[in-house]
Amino acid sequence: MNYDAALDAAIGKLHEEGRYRTFIDIERRKGQFPHAVWTRPDGTEKEITVWCGNDYLGMGQHPEVLAAMHEALDSTGAGSGGTRNISGTTVYHKRLETEIADLHGKEAALVFSSAYIANDATLSTLRAIFPGLIIYSDALNHASMIEGIRRGGGEKRIFRHNDLAHLRELLAADDPAAPKMIAFESIYSMDGDFGPIREICDIAEEFGALTYLDEVHAVGMYGPRGAGVAERDRQMHRIDIVNATLGKAFGVFGGYIAASAKMVDAVRSYAPGFIFTTSIPPAVAAGAAAAIRFLKGEGGRALRKKHQEQAKTLKLRLRGLGLPIIDHDTHIVPVHVGDPIHCKMLSDMLLDQFGIYVQPINFPTVPRGTERLRFTPSPVHGPDEIDRLVKAMDNLWRHCALNRAEASA
Repeated sequence: MNYDAALDAAIGKLHEEGRYRTFIDIERRKGQFPHAVWTRPDGTEKEITVWCGNDYLGMGQHPEVLAAMHEALDSTGAGSGGTRNISGTTVYHKRLETEIADLHGKEAALVFSSAYIANDATLSTLRAIFPGLIIYSDALNHASMIEGIRRGGGEKRIFRHNDLAHLRELLAADDPAAPKMIAFESIYSMDGDFGPIREICDIAEEFGALTYLDEVHAVGMYGPRGAGVAERDRQMHRIDIVNATLGKAFGVFGGYIAASAKMVDAVRSYAPGFIFTTSIPPAVAAGAAAAIRFLKGEGGRALRKKHQEQAKTLKLRLRGLGLPIIDHDTHIVPVHVGDPIHCKMLSDMLLDQFGIYVQPINFPTVPRGTERLRFTPSPVHGPDEIDRLVKAMDNLWRHCALNRAEASA
């Protein structure tokens, strides 16, 4: 086989379809987020504003987070030194898991190297714990959930996105005695819509199913203490396993699950993705714990309020231009483009001409024909940044002669 030719063909296909992914080389600077510096391919630099980051609340630069990380780094050094089973469990990891369990009102928590790994490792392991488990998965679940369910083998059912009638139909068709789990998300990040947590929990109780909720895009952002949409909707006690991240609203790195002590003990004892992975550095664990503590309090409530105001302002102004935004009342602001080449072109023009960085979202992240720009306003995006973005979008949308009459809700 001509391996080089095969590589050229695979990469060329992505270029032809307009969905070749380009890394944008940026340098975040402490205290200046969402501003950063972009290094162009020719080596020159340009001041930019980041509009697609997942550091939703700017906690990656928060003084309390940085102070905690400095303390841990000075006390313990850089790395953890091993897996959690072999010298890699420190007081910082235990403190973090205690903070997480308290946040979600669960008995225990388990920290992984990422939320992707937490989903993959947990969902693929559950069938070893519950033989014959049937997992019912929302059609728009994240790739990490899909991969974990697939790798675990066994029976799975895919229900249409947020379609409760279809979920009930699938559950009713299976053996009542079989162990069951419903896996879904609280916020689906590409459209920015909510999962019907209360209704799914009702169905789970009716059919004796466990519930597995991914709160990755909601932790820190919703609820009185920032535990997510389940907390906001007073449904946390009905969720058996919560998955979330430390790398978005908490501004650091890593992922976790929170559940009963028995569930966590079983997962940590059986999941290869946990057992054989070096634990996160103590400094990272310390920073994450500090972020969680801060966002549980009054400071977090103020940030969440400001964040929602910023998202509403941006949506209102983009809608005023007639742009096709997708609005489901969350903090995520997708603008539908519908073509991968146009989407990449708009992204490139915003960056090069206006210093506005928003990454194009193309297949396979979203279905073909639904390509979009996905904006994530934060409390530190001020009126001037919003004004510049709105004017740039108006200018480019007109220049590219794109449709302004297909806004969706």
